[in-house]
Amino acid sequence: MASYDASLRVWRGDEDGGELKDYTVEVNDGEVVLDIIHRLQATQAGDLAVRWNCKAGKCGSCSAEINGRPRLMCMTRMSTFGEDETVTVTPLRTFPVMRDLVTDVSFNYTKAREIPSFTPPKDLQPGDYRMQQEDVNRSQEFRKCIECFLCQNTCHVVRDHEENKEAFAGPRYLMRQAELSMHPLDTLDRRDMAQDENGLGLCNITKCCTEVCPEHIKITDNALIPMKERVADRKYDPIVWLGNKLFRR
Repeated sequence: MASYDASLRVWRGDEDGGELKDYTVEVNDGEVVLDIIHRLQATQAGDLAVRWNCKAGKCGSCSAEINGRPRLMCMTRMSTFGEDETVTVTPLRTFPVMRDLVTDVSFNYTKAREIPSFTPPKDLQPGDYRMQQEDVNRSQEFRKCIECFLCQNTCHVVRDHEENKEAFAGPRYLMRQAELSMHPLDTLDRRDMAQDENGLGLCNITKCCTEVCPEHIKITDNALIPMKERVADRKYDPIVWLGNKLFRR
């Protein structure tokens, strides 16, 4: 495909407000949206703010909304769009805008600090335990997360309801709780924690987080739903409830 001039619409502004501005930028064969944003910076908008790092889909830095869909700019090829189509690039909607395409994602780091780390038995010594491969496989999928925060951005529980942010950790960190809960040596009971402190009950499993994950992690099916099932067993199974009453210290 020969080069062509693409119509690009980019949000420009800061925390006080802004607007979409139209540009015409050259596109060459094989280029991605981040290439075009860089060319825009180099030729027409030298003060355009954009966050990026690896340009290989592994750092999660260049998250944005492209034609309304949360994506990584470095993994979205311009060939996805028609040559006569206007490509609109806007910042992640769920988080406060700092400037142009850069948002303040500190919400996510705050939630990360609320999740207790892996807690093995106190008397376990290095080399005392060998994990079975099935235990490794169970949580390996979740470790592919690059923390692009696209799942956090698209989750309507925080996207559309600012008041939920304090009580809801979001899919990325509920997935972290599920991953640790699956570890055979983690000594913390994370079920009540996920439900009462991280807002697991607010998730209504629409799978929007799974749909935007660039690593194709099945967040809903393999992490959130199993965690909800464990919480339900703990809180609502009559046999478990009776056992807790009879044997509670």
